Amino acid sequence: MINHQRRKLLESRVWPHVQTPAQYVGGERNIIVKDHRGLRGKLAVGFPDAYTIGMSHHGLQVLYSLMNRRDDWCAERVFTPWPDMEQLLRQHDIPLYTLETFTALSEFDVVGLSLQYEISSPNVLTMIDLGGIPLESVDRTMNDPLLVAGGPCCQNPEPMADYFDVMITGDGEPALPDVCDLWLEIKESYRRDDGTLPDGEEGKRQRSDALAKVANTLDYAYVPRFYEPAYKDGRIVSLERLREDVPTTFAPSVISDLDGIPLPVEPIVPYIECVHDRIALEIMRGCPHLCRFCQSTVIKRPLRIREVDTIVDAAWQSYLNTGHNEISILSLSSSDYPHFEPLVKRLHEVFKPLGVNISVPSLRVNDQLRSLPQLIGTDRRSSLTLAPEVARDDMREQIRKKIKNSDLIEGCRNAFQNGFDSVKLYFMCGLPGERPVDLDGIVDLAETIATVGKEVKGRYARVTASVSNFVPKAHTPYQWNGMQSREYFHWAHKYMWSRRKIRSVNIKCHNIETSLLEGVLSRGDRRTGKAIRLAWERGARMDGWTEHLDPDRWWSAIEDAGIDVQQQVHDKYDLLDKLPWDHVNVKFGRAYLEKEQGRATVQLQALAEAT
Repeated sequence: MINHQRRKLLESRVWPHVQTPAQYVGGERNIIVKDHRGLRGKLAVGFPDAYTIGMSHHGLQVLYSLMNRRDDWCAERVFTPWPDMEQLLRQHDIPLYTLETFTALSEFDVVGLSLQYEISSPNVLTMIDLGGIPLESVDRTMNDPLLVAGGPCCQNPEPMADYFDVMITGDGEPALPDVCDLWLEIKESYRRDDGTLPDGEEGKRQRSDALAKVANTLDYAYVPRFYEPAYKDGRIVSLERLREDVPTTFAPSVISDLDGIPLPVEPIVPYIECVHDRIALEIMRGCPHLCRFCQSTVIKRPLRIREVDTIVDAAWQSYLNTGHNEISILSLSSSDYPHFEPLVKRLHEVFKPLGVNISVPSLRVNDQLRSLPQLIGTDRRSSLTLAPEVARDDMREQIRKKIKNSDLIEGCRNAFQNGFDSVKLYFMCGLPGERPVDLDGIVDLAETIATVGKEVKGRYARVTASVSNFVPKAHTPYQWNGMQSREYFHWAHKYMWSRRKIRSVNIKCHNIETSLLEGVLSRGDRRTGKAIRLAWERGARMDGWTEHLDPDRWWSAIEDAGIDVQQQVHDKYDLLDKLPWDHVNVKFGRAYLEKEQGRATVQLQALAEAT
């Protein structure tokens, strides 16, 4: 049921005047268009970033496919428009619409957004407002869609709490259908005899009661409006329930049988080039390792795998349905997949004769790396990407990433012998207890690998050390630690660059202002939502893209919102302090994190004494 009138208006007034209009027109290969008149419910699945980013996100394709397998629901896509598109939509009074049927967001039963990156928070407000939905949950009635958030940013839901009705952690595949069905059931119970739903104050009251039923029924559904934070000395001390019939904490949604969840084998093929133009197949969810800095390994527990036959069959069907010439196998640590070698060999047997490349990101540095380059081959691949995180063995013990430089170096040597000519290494700067020798180690390790390249190929290999600025994230053992200061990061970046001697080695450090803003947004409480709104009202759009980010606009909004950045980002918490995200439960729980933080503290003291 396509809204042809809206489409014609877009064709004549909007699309000819925006950059890359193909991202707004829909109609791509493998999209699913359903007649709304024959459905029970309508879902808009959204990604608060540009089309080229959202269409590269595997999770969106998974949920789109999952909900569209059902005869009684449709799932349609929506992304954040670029500023030129937003301006024209507002100018012509056209609401933000889905790409399948050009239906306004306000006409859906449920709108689900995946929160992947804190800096993109203003994009959420753009989508809600442009879609014709009241910005804050408390202003909505039974006639408005249910606004649902998922994704890693929900591990600390508080900064965006005012803008969503329900926030979910964990696996979306079991949660989203249940939320959609329950909301539709509750919504129908409020429908009047004439088919209408209550509006105004009555509609707001009934929506509040309806959301309480959601909170009561689904133990992974956090409904922020029913919780009020209390503060003392600038920090949260409690989160009080406003109703007795809602839970005090909520747990993640968990898939027990990942192999039983079908992979999307008819992924949508975009008209335009996206960040990832390839078939993506998730082979494993979770990680067998317990690195102290890593939030993903905490929130994706327990470890679950798909069988080799399941993956290969899905890869073949996806290839037939798309024609993509690259297949990427995804997980937090692909080479830790228990059947990794048989899987890669099977994929090569099937796809190498067809000229289809097999991409294996997320490789772990271990003894297997010594033989891995031979296994994964170099068709259209010349660069190996690895994440040692730190460069010294004693600091690796501290962060609990049990890898060895000897394995890393020999793996790179083997890669150079098998046709690879460059290496990209991911490191972190600003970890708890970091010393100058740890920064020395980053440069030394990169230059050692470049020298290994010269031994094999006769010239120094190109090595890029990509250094991110560490942000202590919720639900990791480092969550109590403060983030390093702006001055420290400037010094550290300059120091590493000054030690570089080999020209083929590049030390590429992440933008400091972006990292500090990420710290504010990921470690904030509910008051941070005011800063997000102020930044959005002052023009913050697409700030995940460097050319659009205006740090001064953010720092001004944060100051005007009354946020103490030093306290929120840089000062540490005591172990018994209340944390803004404590009401979110994770597997193993806070007791485990406290134990790991205690162990880390002892190890840091030993490191300091040994230096």
